[in-house]
Amino acid sequence: MDTTWSLKELYDSFESEEFKRDLKDAQEAVESFGRWASENLTERDQEKEKIEEVIRIRLDLEKYDKPGDFAQLSLSVNSEDKQAVKAMDKVRELYANMTAPQVMFEKYVMTCEKLEEYISQSPLLKEHEFYLGEIRQNGKYLLSEAEEKILSKLRITGSDAWEQMKDQVVGAVVVDFKMDGEIKQMTLPMLRNLAYHGDREVRQNALQAELALYKGVEKPAAAALNAIKGEAITICKARGYDSPLDMTLKNSRMDRETLDAMMDAMRDYLPSFHKFFRKKAELLGHTGPLPWYDLFAPAGNVEMNYTLEEAADYVVENFNAFSSELGDYARNAFDKRWIDVYPRRGKSGGAFCAGLHYLKESRVLANFNGSFDSMLTFAHELGHGFHGHCLNDESMLNCSYPMPIAETASTFCETLVTQAALKSAAPKEAAVIMENEISGCAQIVVDIYSRFLFEDEFFRRRAEGSLSAEEINELMLDSQKKAYGDSLDPDSLNPGMWICKTHYYYVERNYYNFPYAYGQLFALGLYKIFKKEGASFVNRYKEMLAATGKKNLADIGSMMGINVRDKAFWASSLEVVKDEIEEFCNLA
Repeated sequence: MDTTWSLKELYDSFESEEFKRDLKDAQEAVESFGRWASENLTERDQEKEKIEEVIRIRLDLEKYDKPGDFAQLSLSVNSEDKQAVKAMDKVRELYANMTAPQVMFEKYVMTCEKLEEYISQSPLLKEHEFYLGEIRQNGKYLLSEAEEKILSKLRITGSDAWEQMKDQVVGAVVVDFKMDGEIKQMTLPMLRNLAYHGDREVRQNALQAELALYKGVEKPAAAALNAIKGEAITICKARGYDSPLDMTLKNSRMDRETLDAMMDAMRDYLPSFHKFFRKKAELLGHTGPLPWYDLFAPAGNVEMNYTLEEAADYVVENFNAFSSELGDYARNAFDKRWIDVYPRRGKSGGAFCAGLHYLKESRVLANFNGSFDSMLTFAHELGHGFHGHCLNDESMLNCSYPMPIAETASTFCETLVTQAALKSAAPKEAAVIMENEISGCAQIVVDIYSRFLFEDEFFRRRAEGSLSAEEINELMLDSQKKAYGDSLDPDSLNPGMWICKTHYYYVERNYYNFPYAYGQLFALGLYKIFKKEGASFVNRYKEMLAATGKKNLADIGSMMGINVRDKAFWASSLEVVKDEIEEFCNLA
């Protein structure tokens, strides 16, 4: 099995005639859109026809996403790819030039008095009713065409450049690490993978090496974070949002009532997770709280390691048990080289799935290390891919779903694999799997809560001025102490977590933390429904995923009989994890 992904379905190289042609055609198409908008969107005649024409233009422009995707995917596996960097600069300029005509269109829609009438008369507009309605709803946060264009262009040399610099600096750093009697050069993703190693000394040394690596890059990382979050604050104020959190919630199609209900439930259940961490510390032989370097340590003597082929087969088999369509999707991903498997120098850490709607495909970046957890990462990211698969027949303008629901299909697929593993496991293996599952939930509930506290407080303090790397480290430590309580050793926490989590550096995706909790707990609720309904659930589930680009979160929940504004729903999902913690503590 080839372990690097194939991008030849996009282009052979940046030097290919096809890439150069598409980039040139994209530039001309965007310029043409700009001219058309200037000539046609200043008068109110033939409103319906003009709105229809813009929809058609936007749909046609989707094919020109290819150059940007090729550049971004190339950079994600090689941060030092100079051709990709140059191409990305051109693509960002292209996106910036889209801003003015798009803003003109959105303002045109906002002031269209007969929009509902036109929608009722036009199948094309009816298909995009939610898209048009959202434009009207969010229109009050738009600036003028000129201001929006300036902001978009400044972002290229502002937050985008800072993010790129941070990725290049962190991605290029290697440290010498002694393991198995030899010195190896390790990148940050490689070091973080060692958190799952069976040898405590290796885990402990890996954490120390990780912290040392952070020390070498914390100043440029702090500069990047201050710049990006400062830009976000400025944009929020200019647009009229109450705060970056307010902006994130509106962009997430989520209300504060839903966020508060979920967060309140999470806080209520923190003591259960603290009990789990204390039990794990006991099982690992610690007399006090659990050290950070043992957060992901295997809690039993059972080695659960997988070759790439074994992991792929396991995921596909258990996806098939839910739906052959899901299983076939995963098999295609492995067989057709949609996945970049192993960590290497210059490659981004963590994992992600990039949807390529125009190809009806996805690409998955992973950093597989053979552990059960990294096998679950395949399931998670392929869940994202299947979400995109369910949107294949939808218009591109109906495929943009908000961050919280983005983590639902991925977490649901993780749950399918985990529950299947528990059923077939021997008692000792079951304890290991259960511990792994609870650890994953703890990351989603406890660590995500710490990240939310960190980002919320960082925004508050950043509004008053820049923070030094030392201040950011202290802020991270304080957030971890509040979330983990006395269950973790306060002298062995990880102050550099703000450096390794790339989500903090997305200027348009602030608070990319609570969506993971939303996805996890919403998926647990869905899994409970699946256990009751069986096979009849599958089509409803796919219909829900297909609707995520044209409904808000409350309405998506209603499709499945779930009230996301009710704290009791979130508590019911957390109660499942609490029961597992109790079972684990008695079993282990």
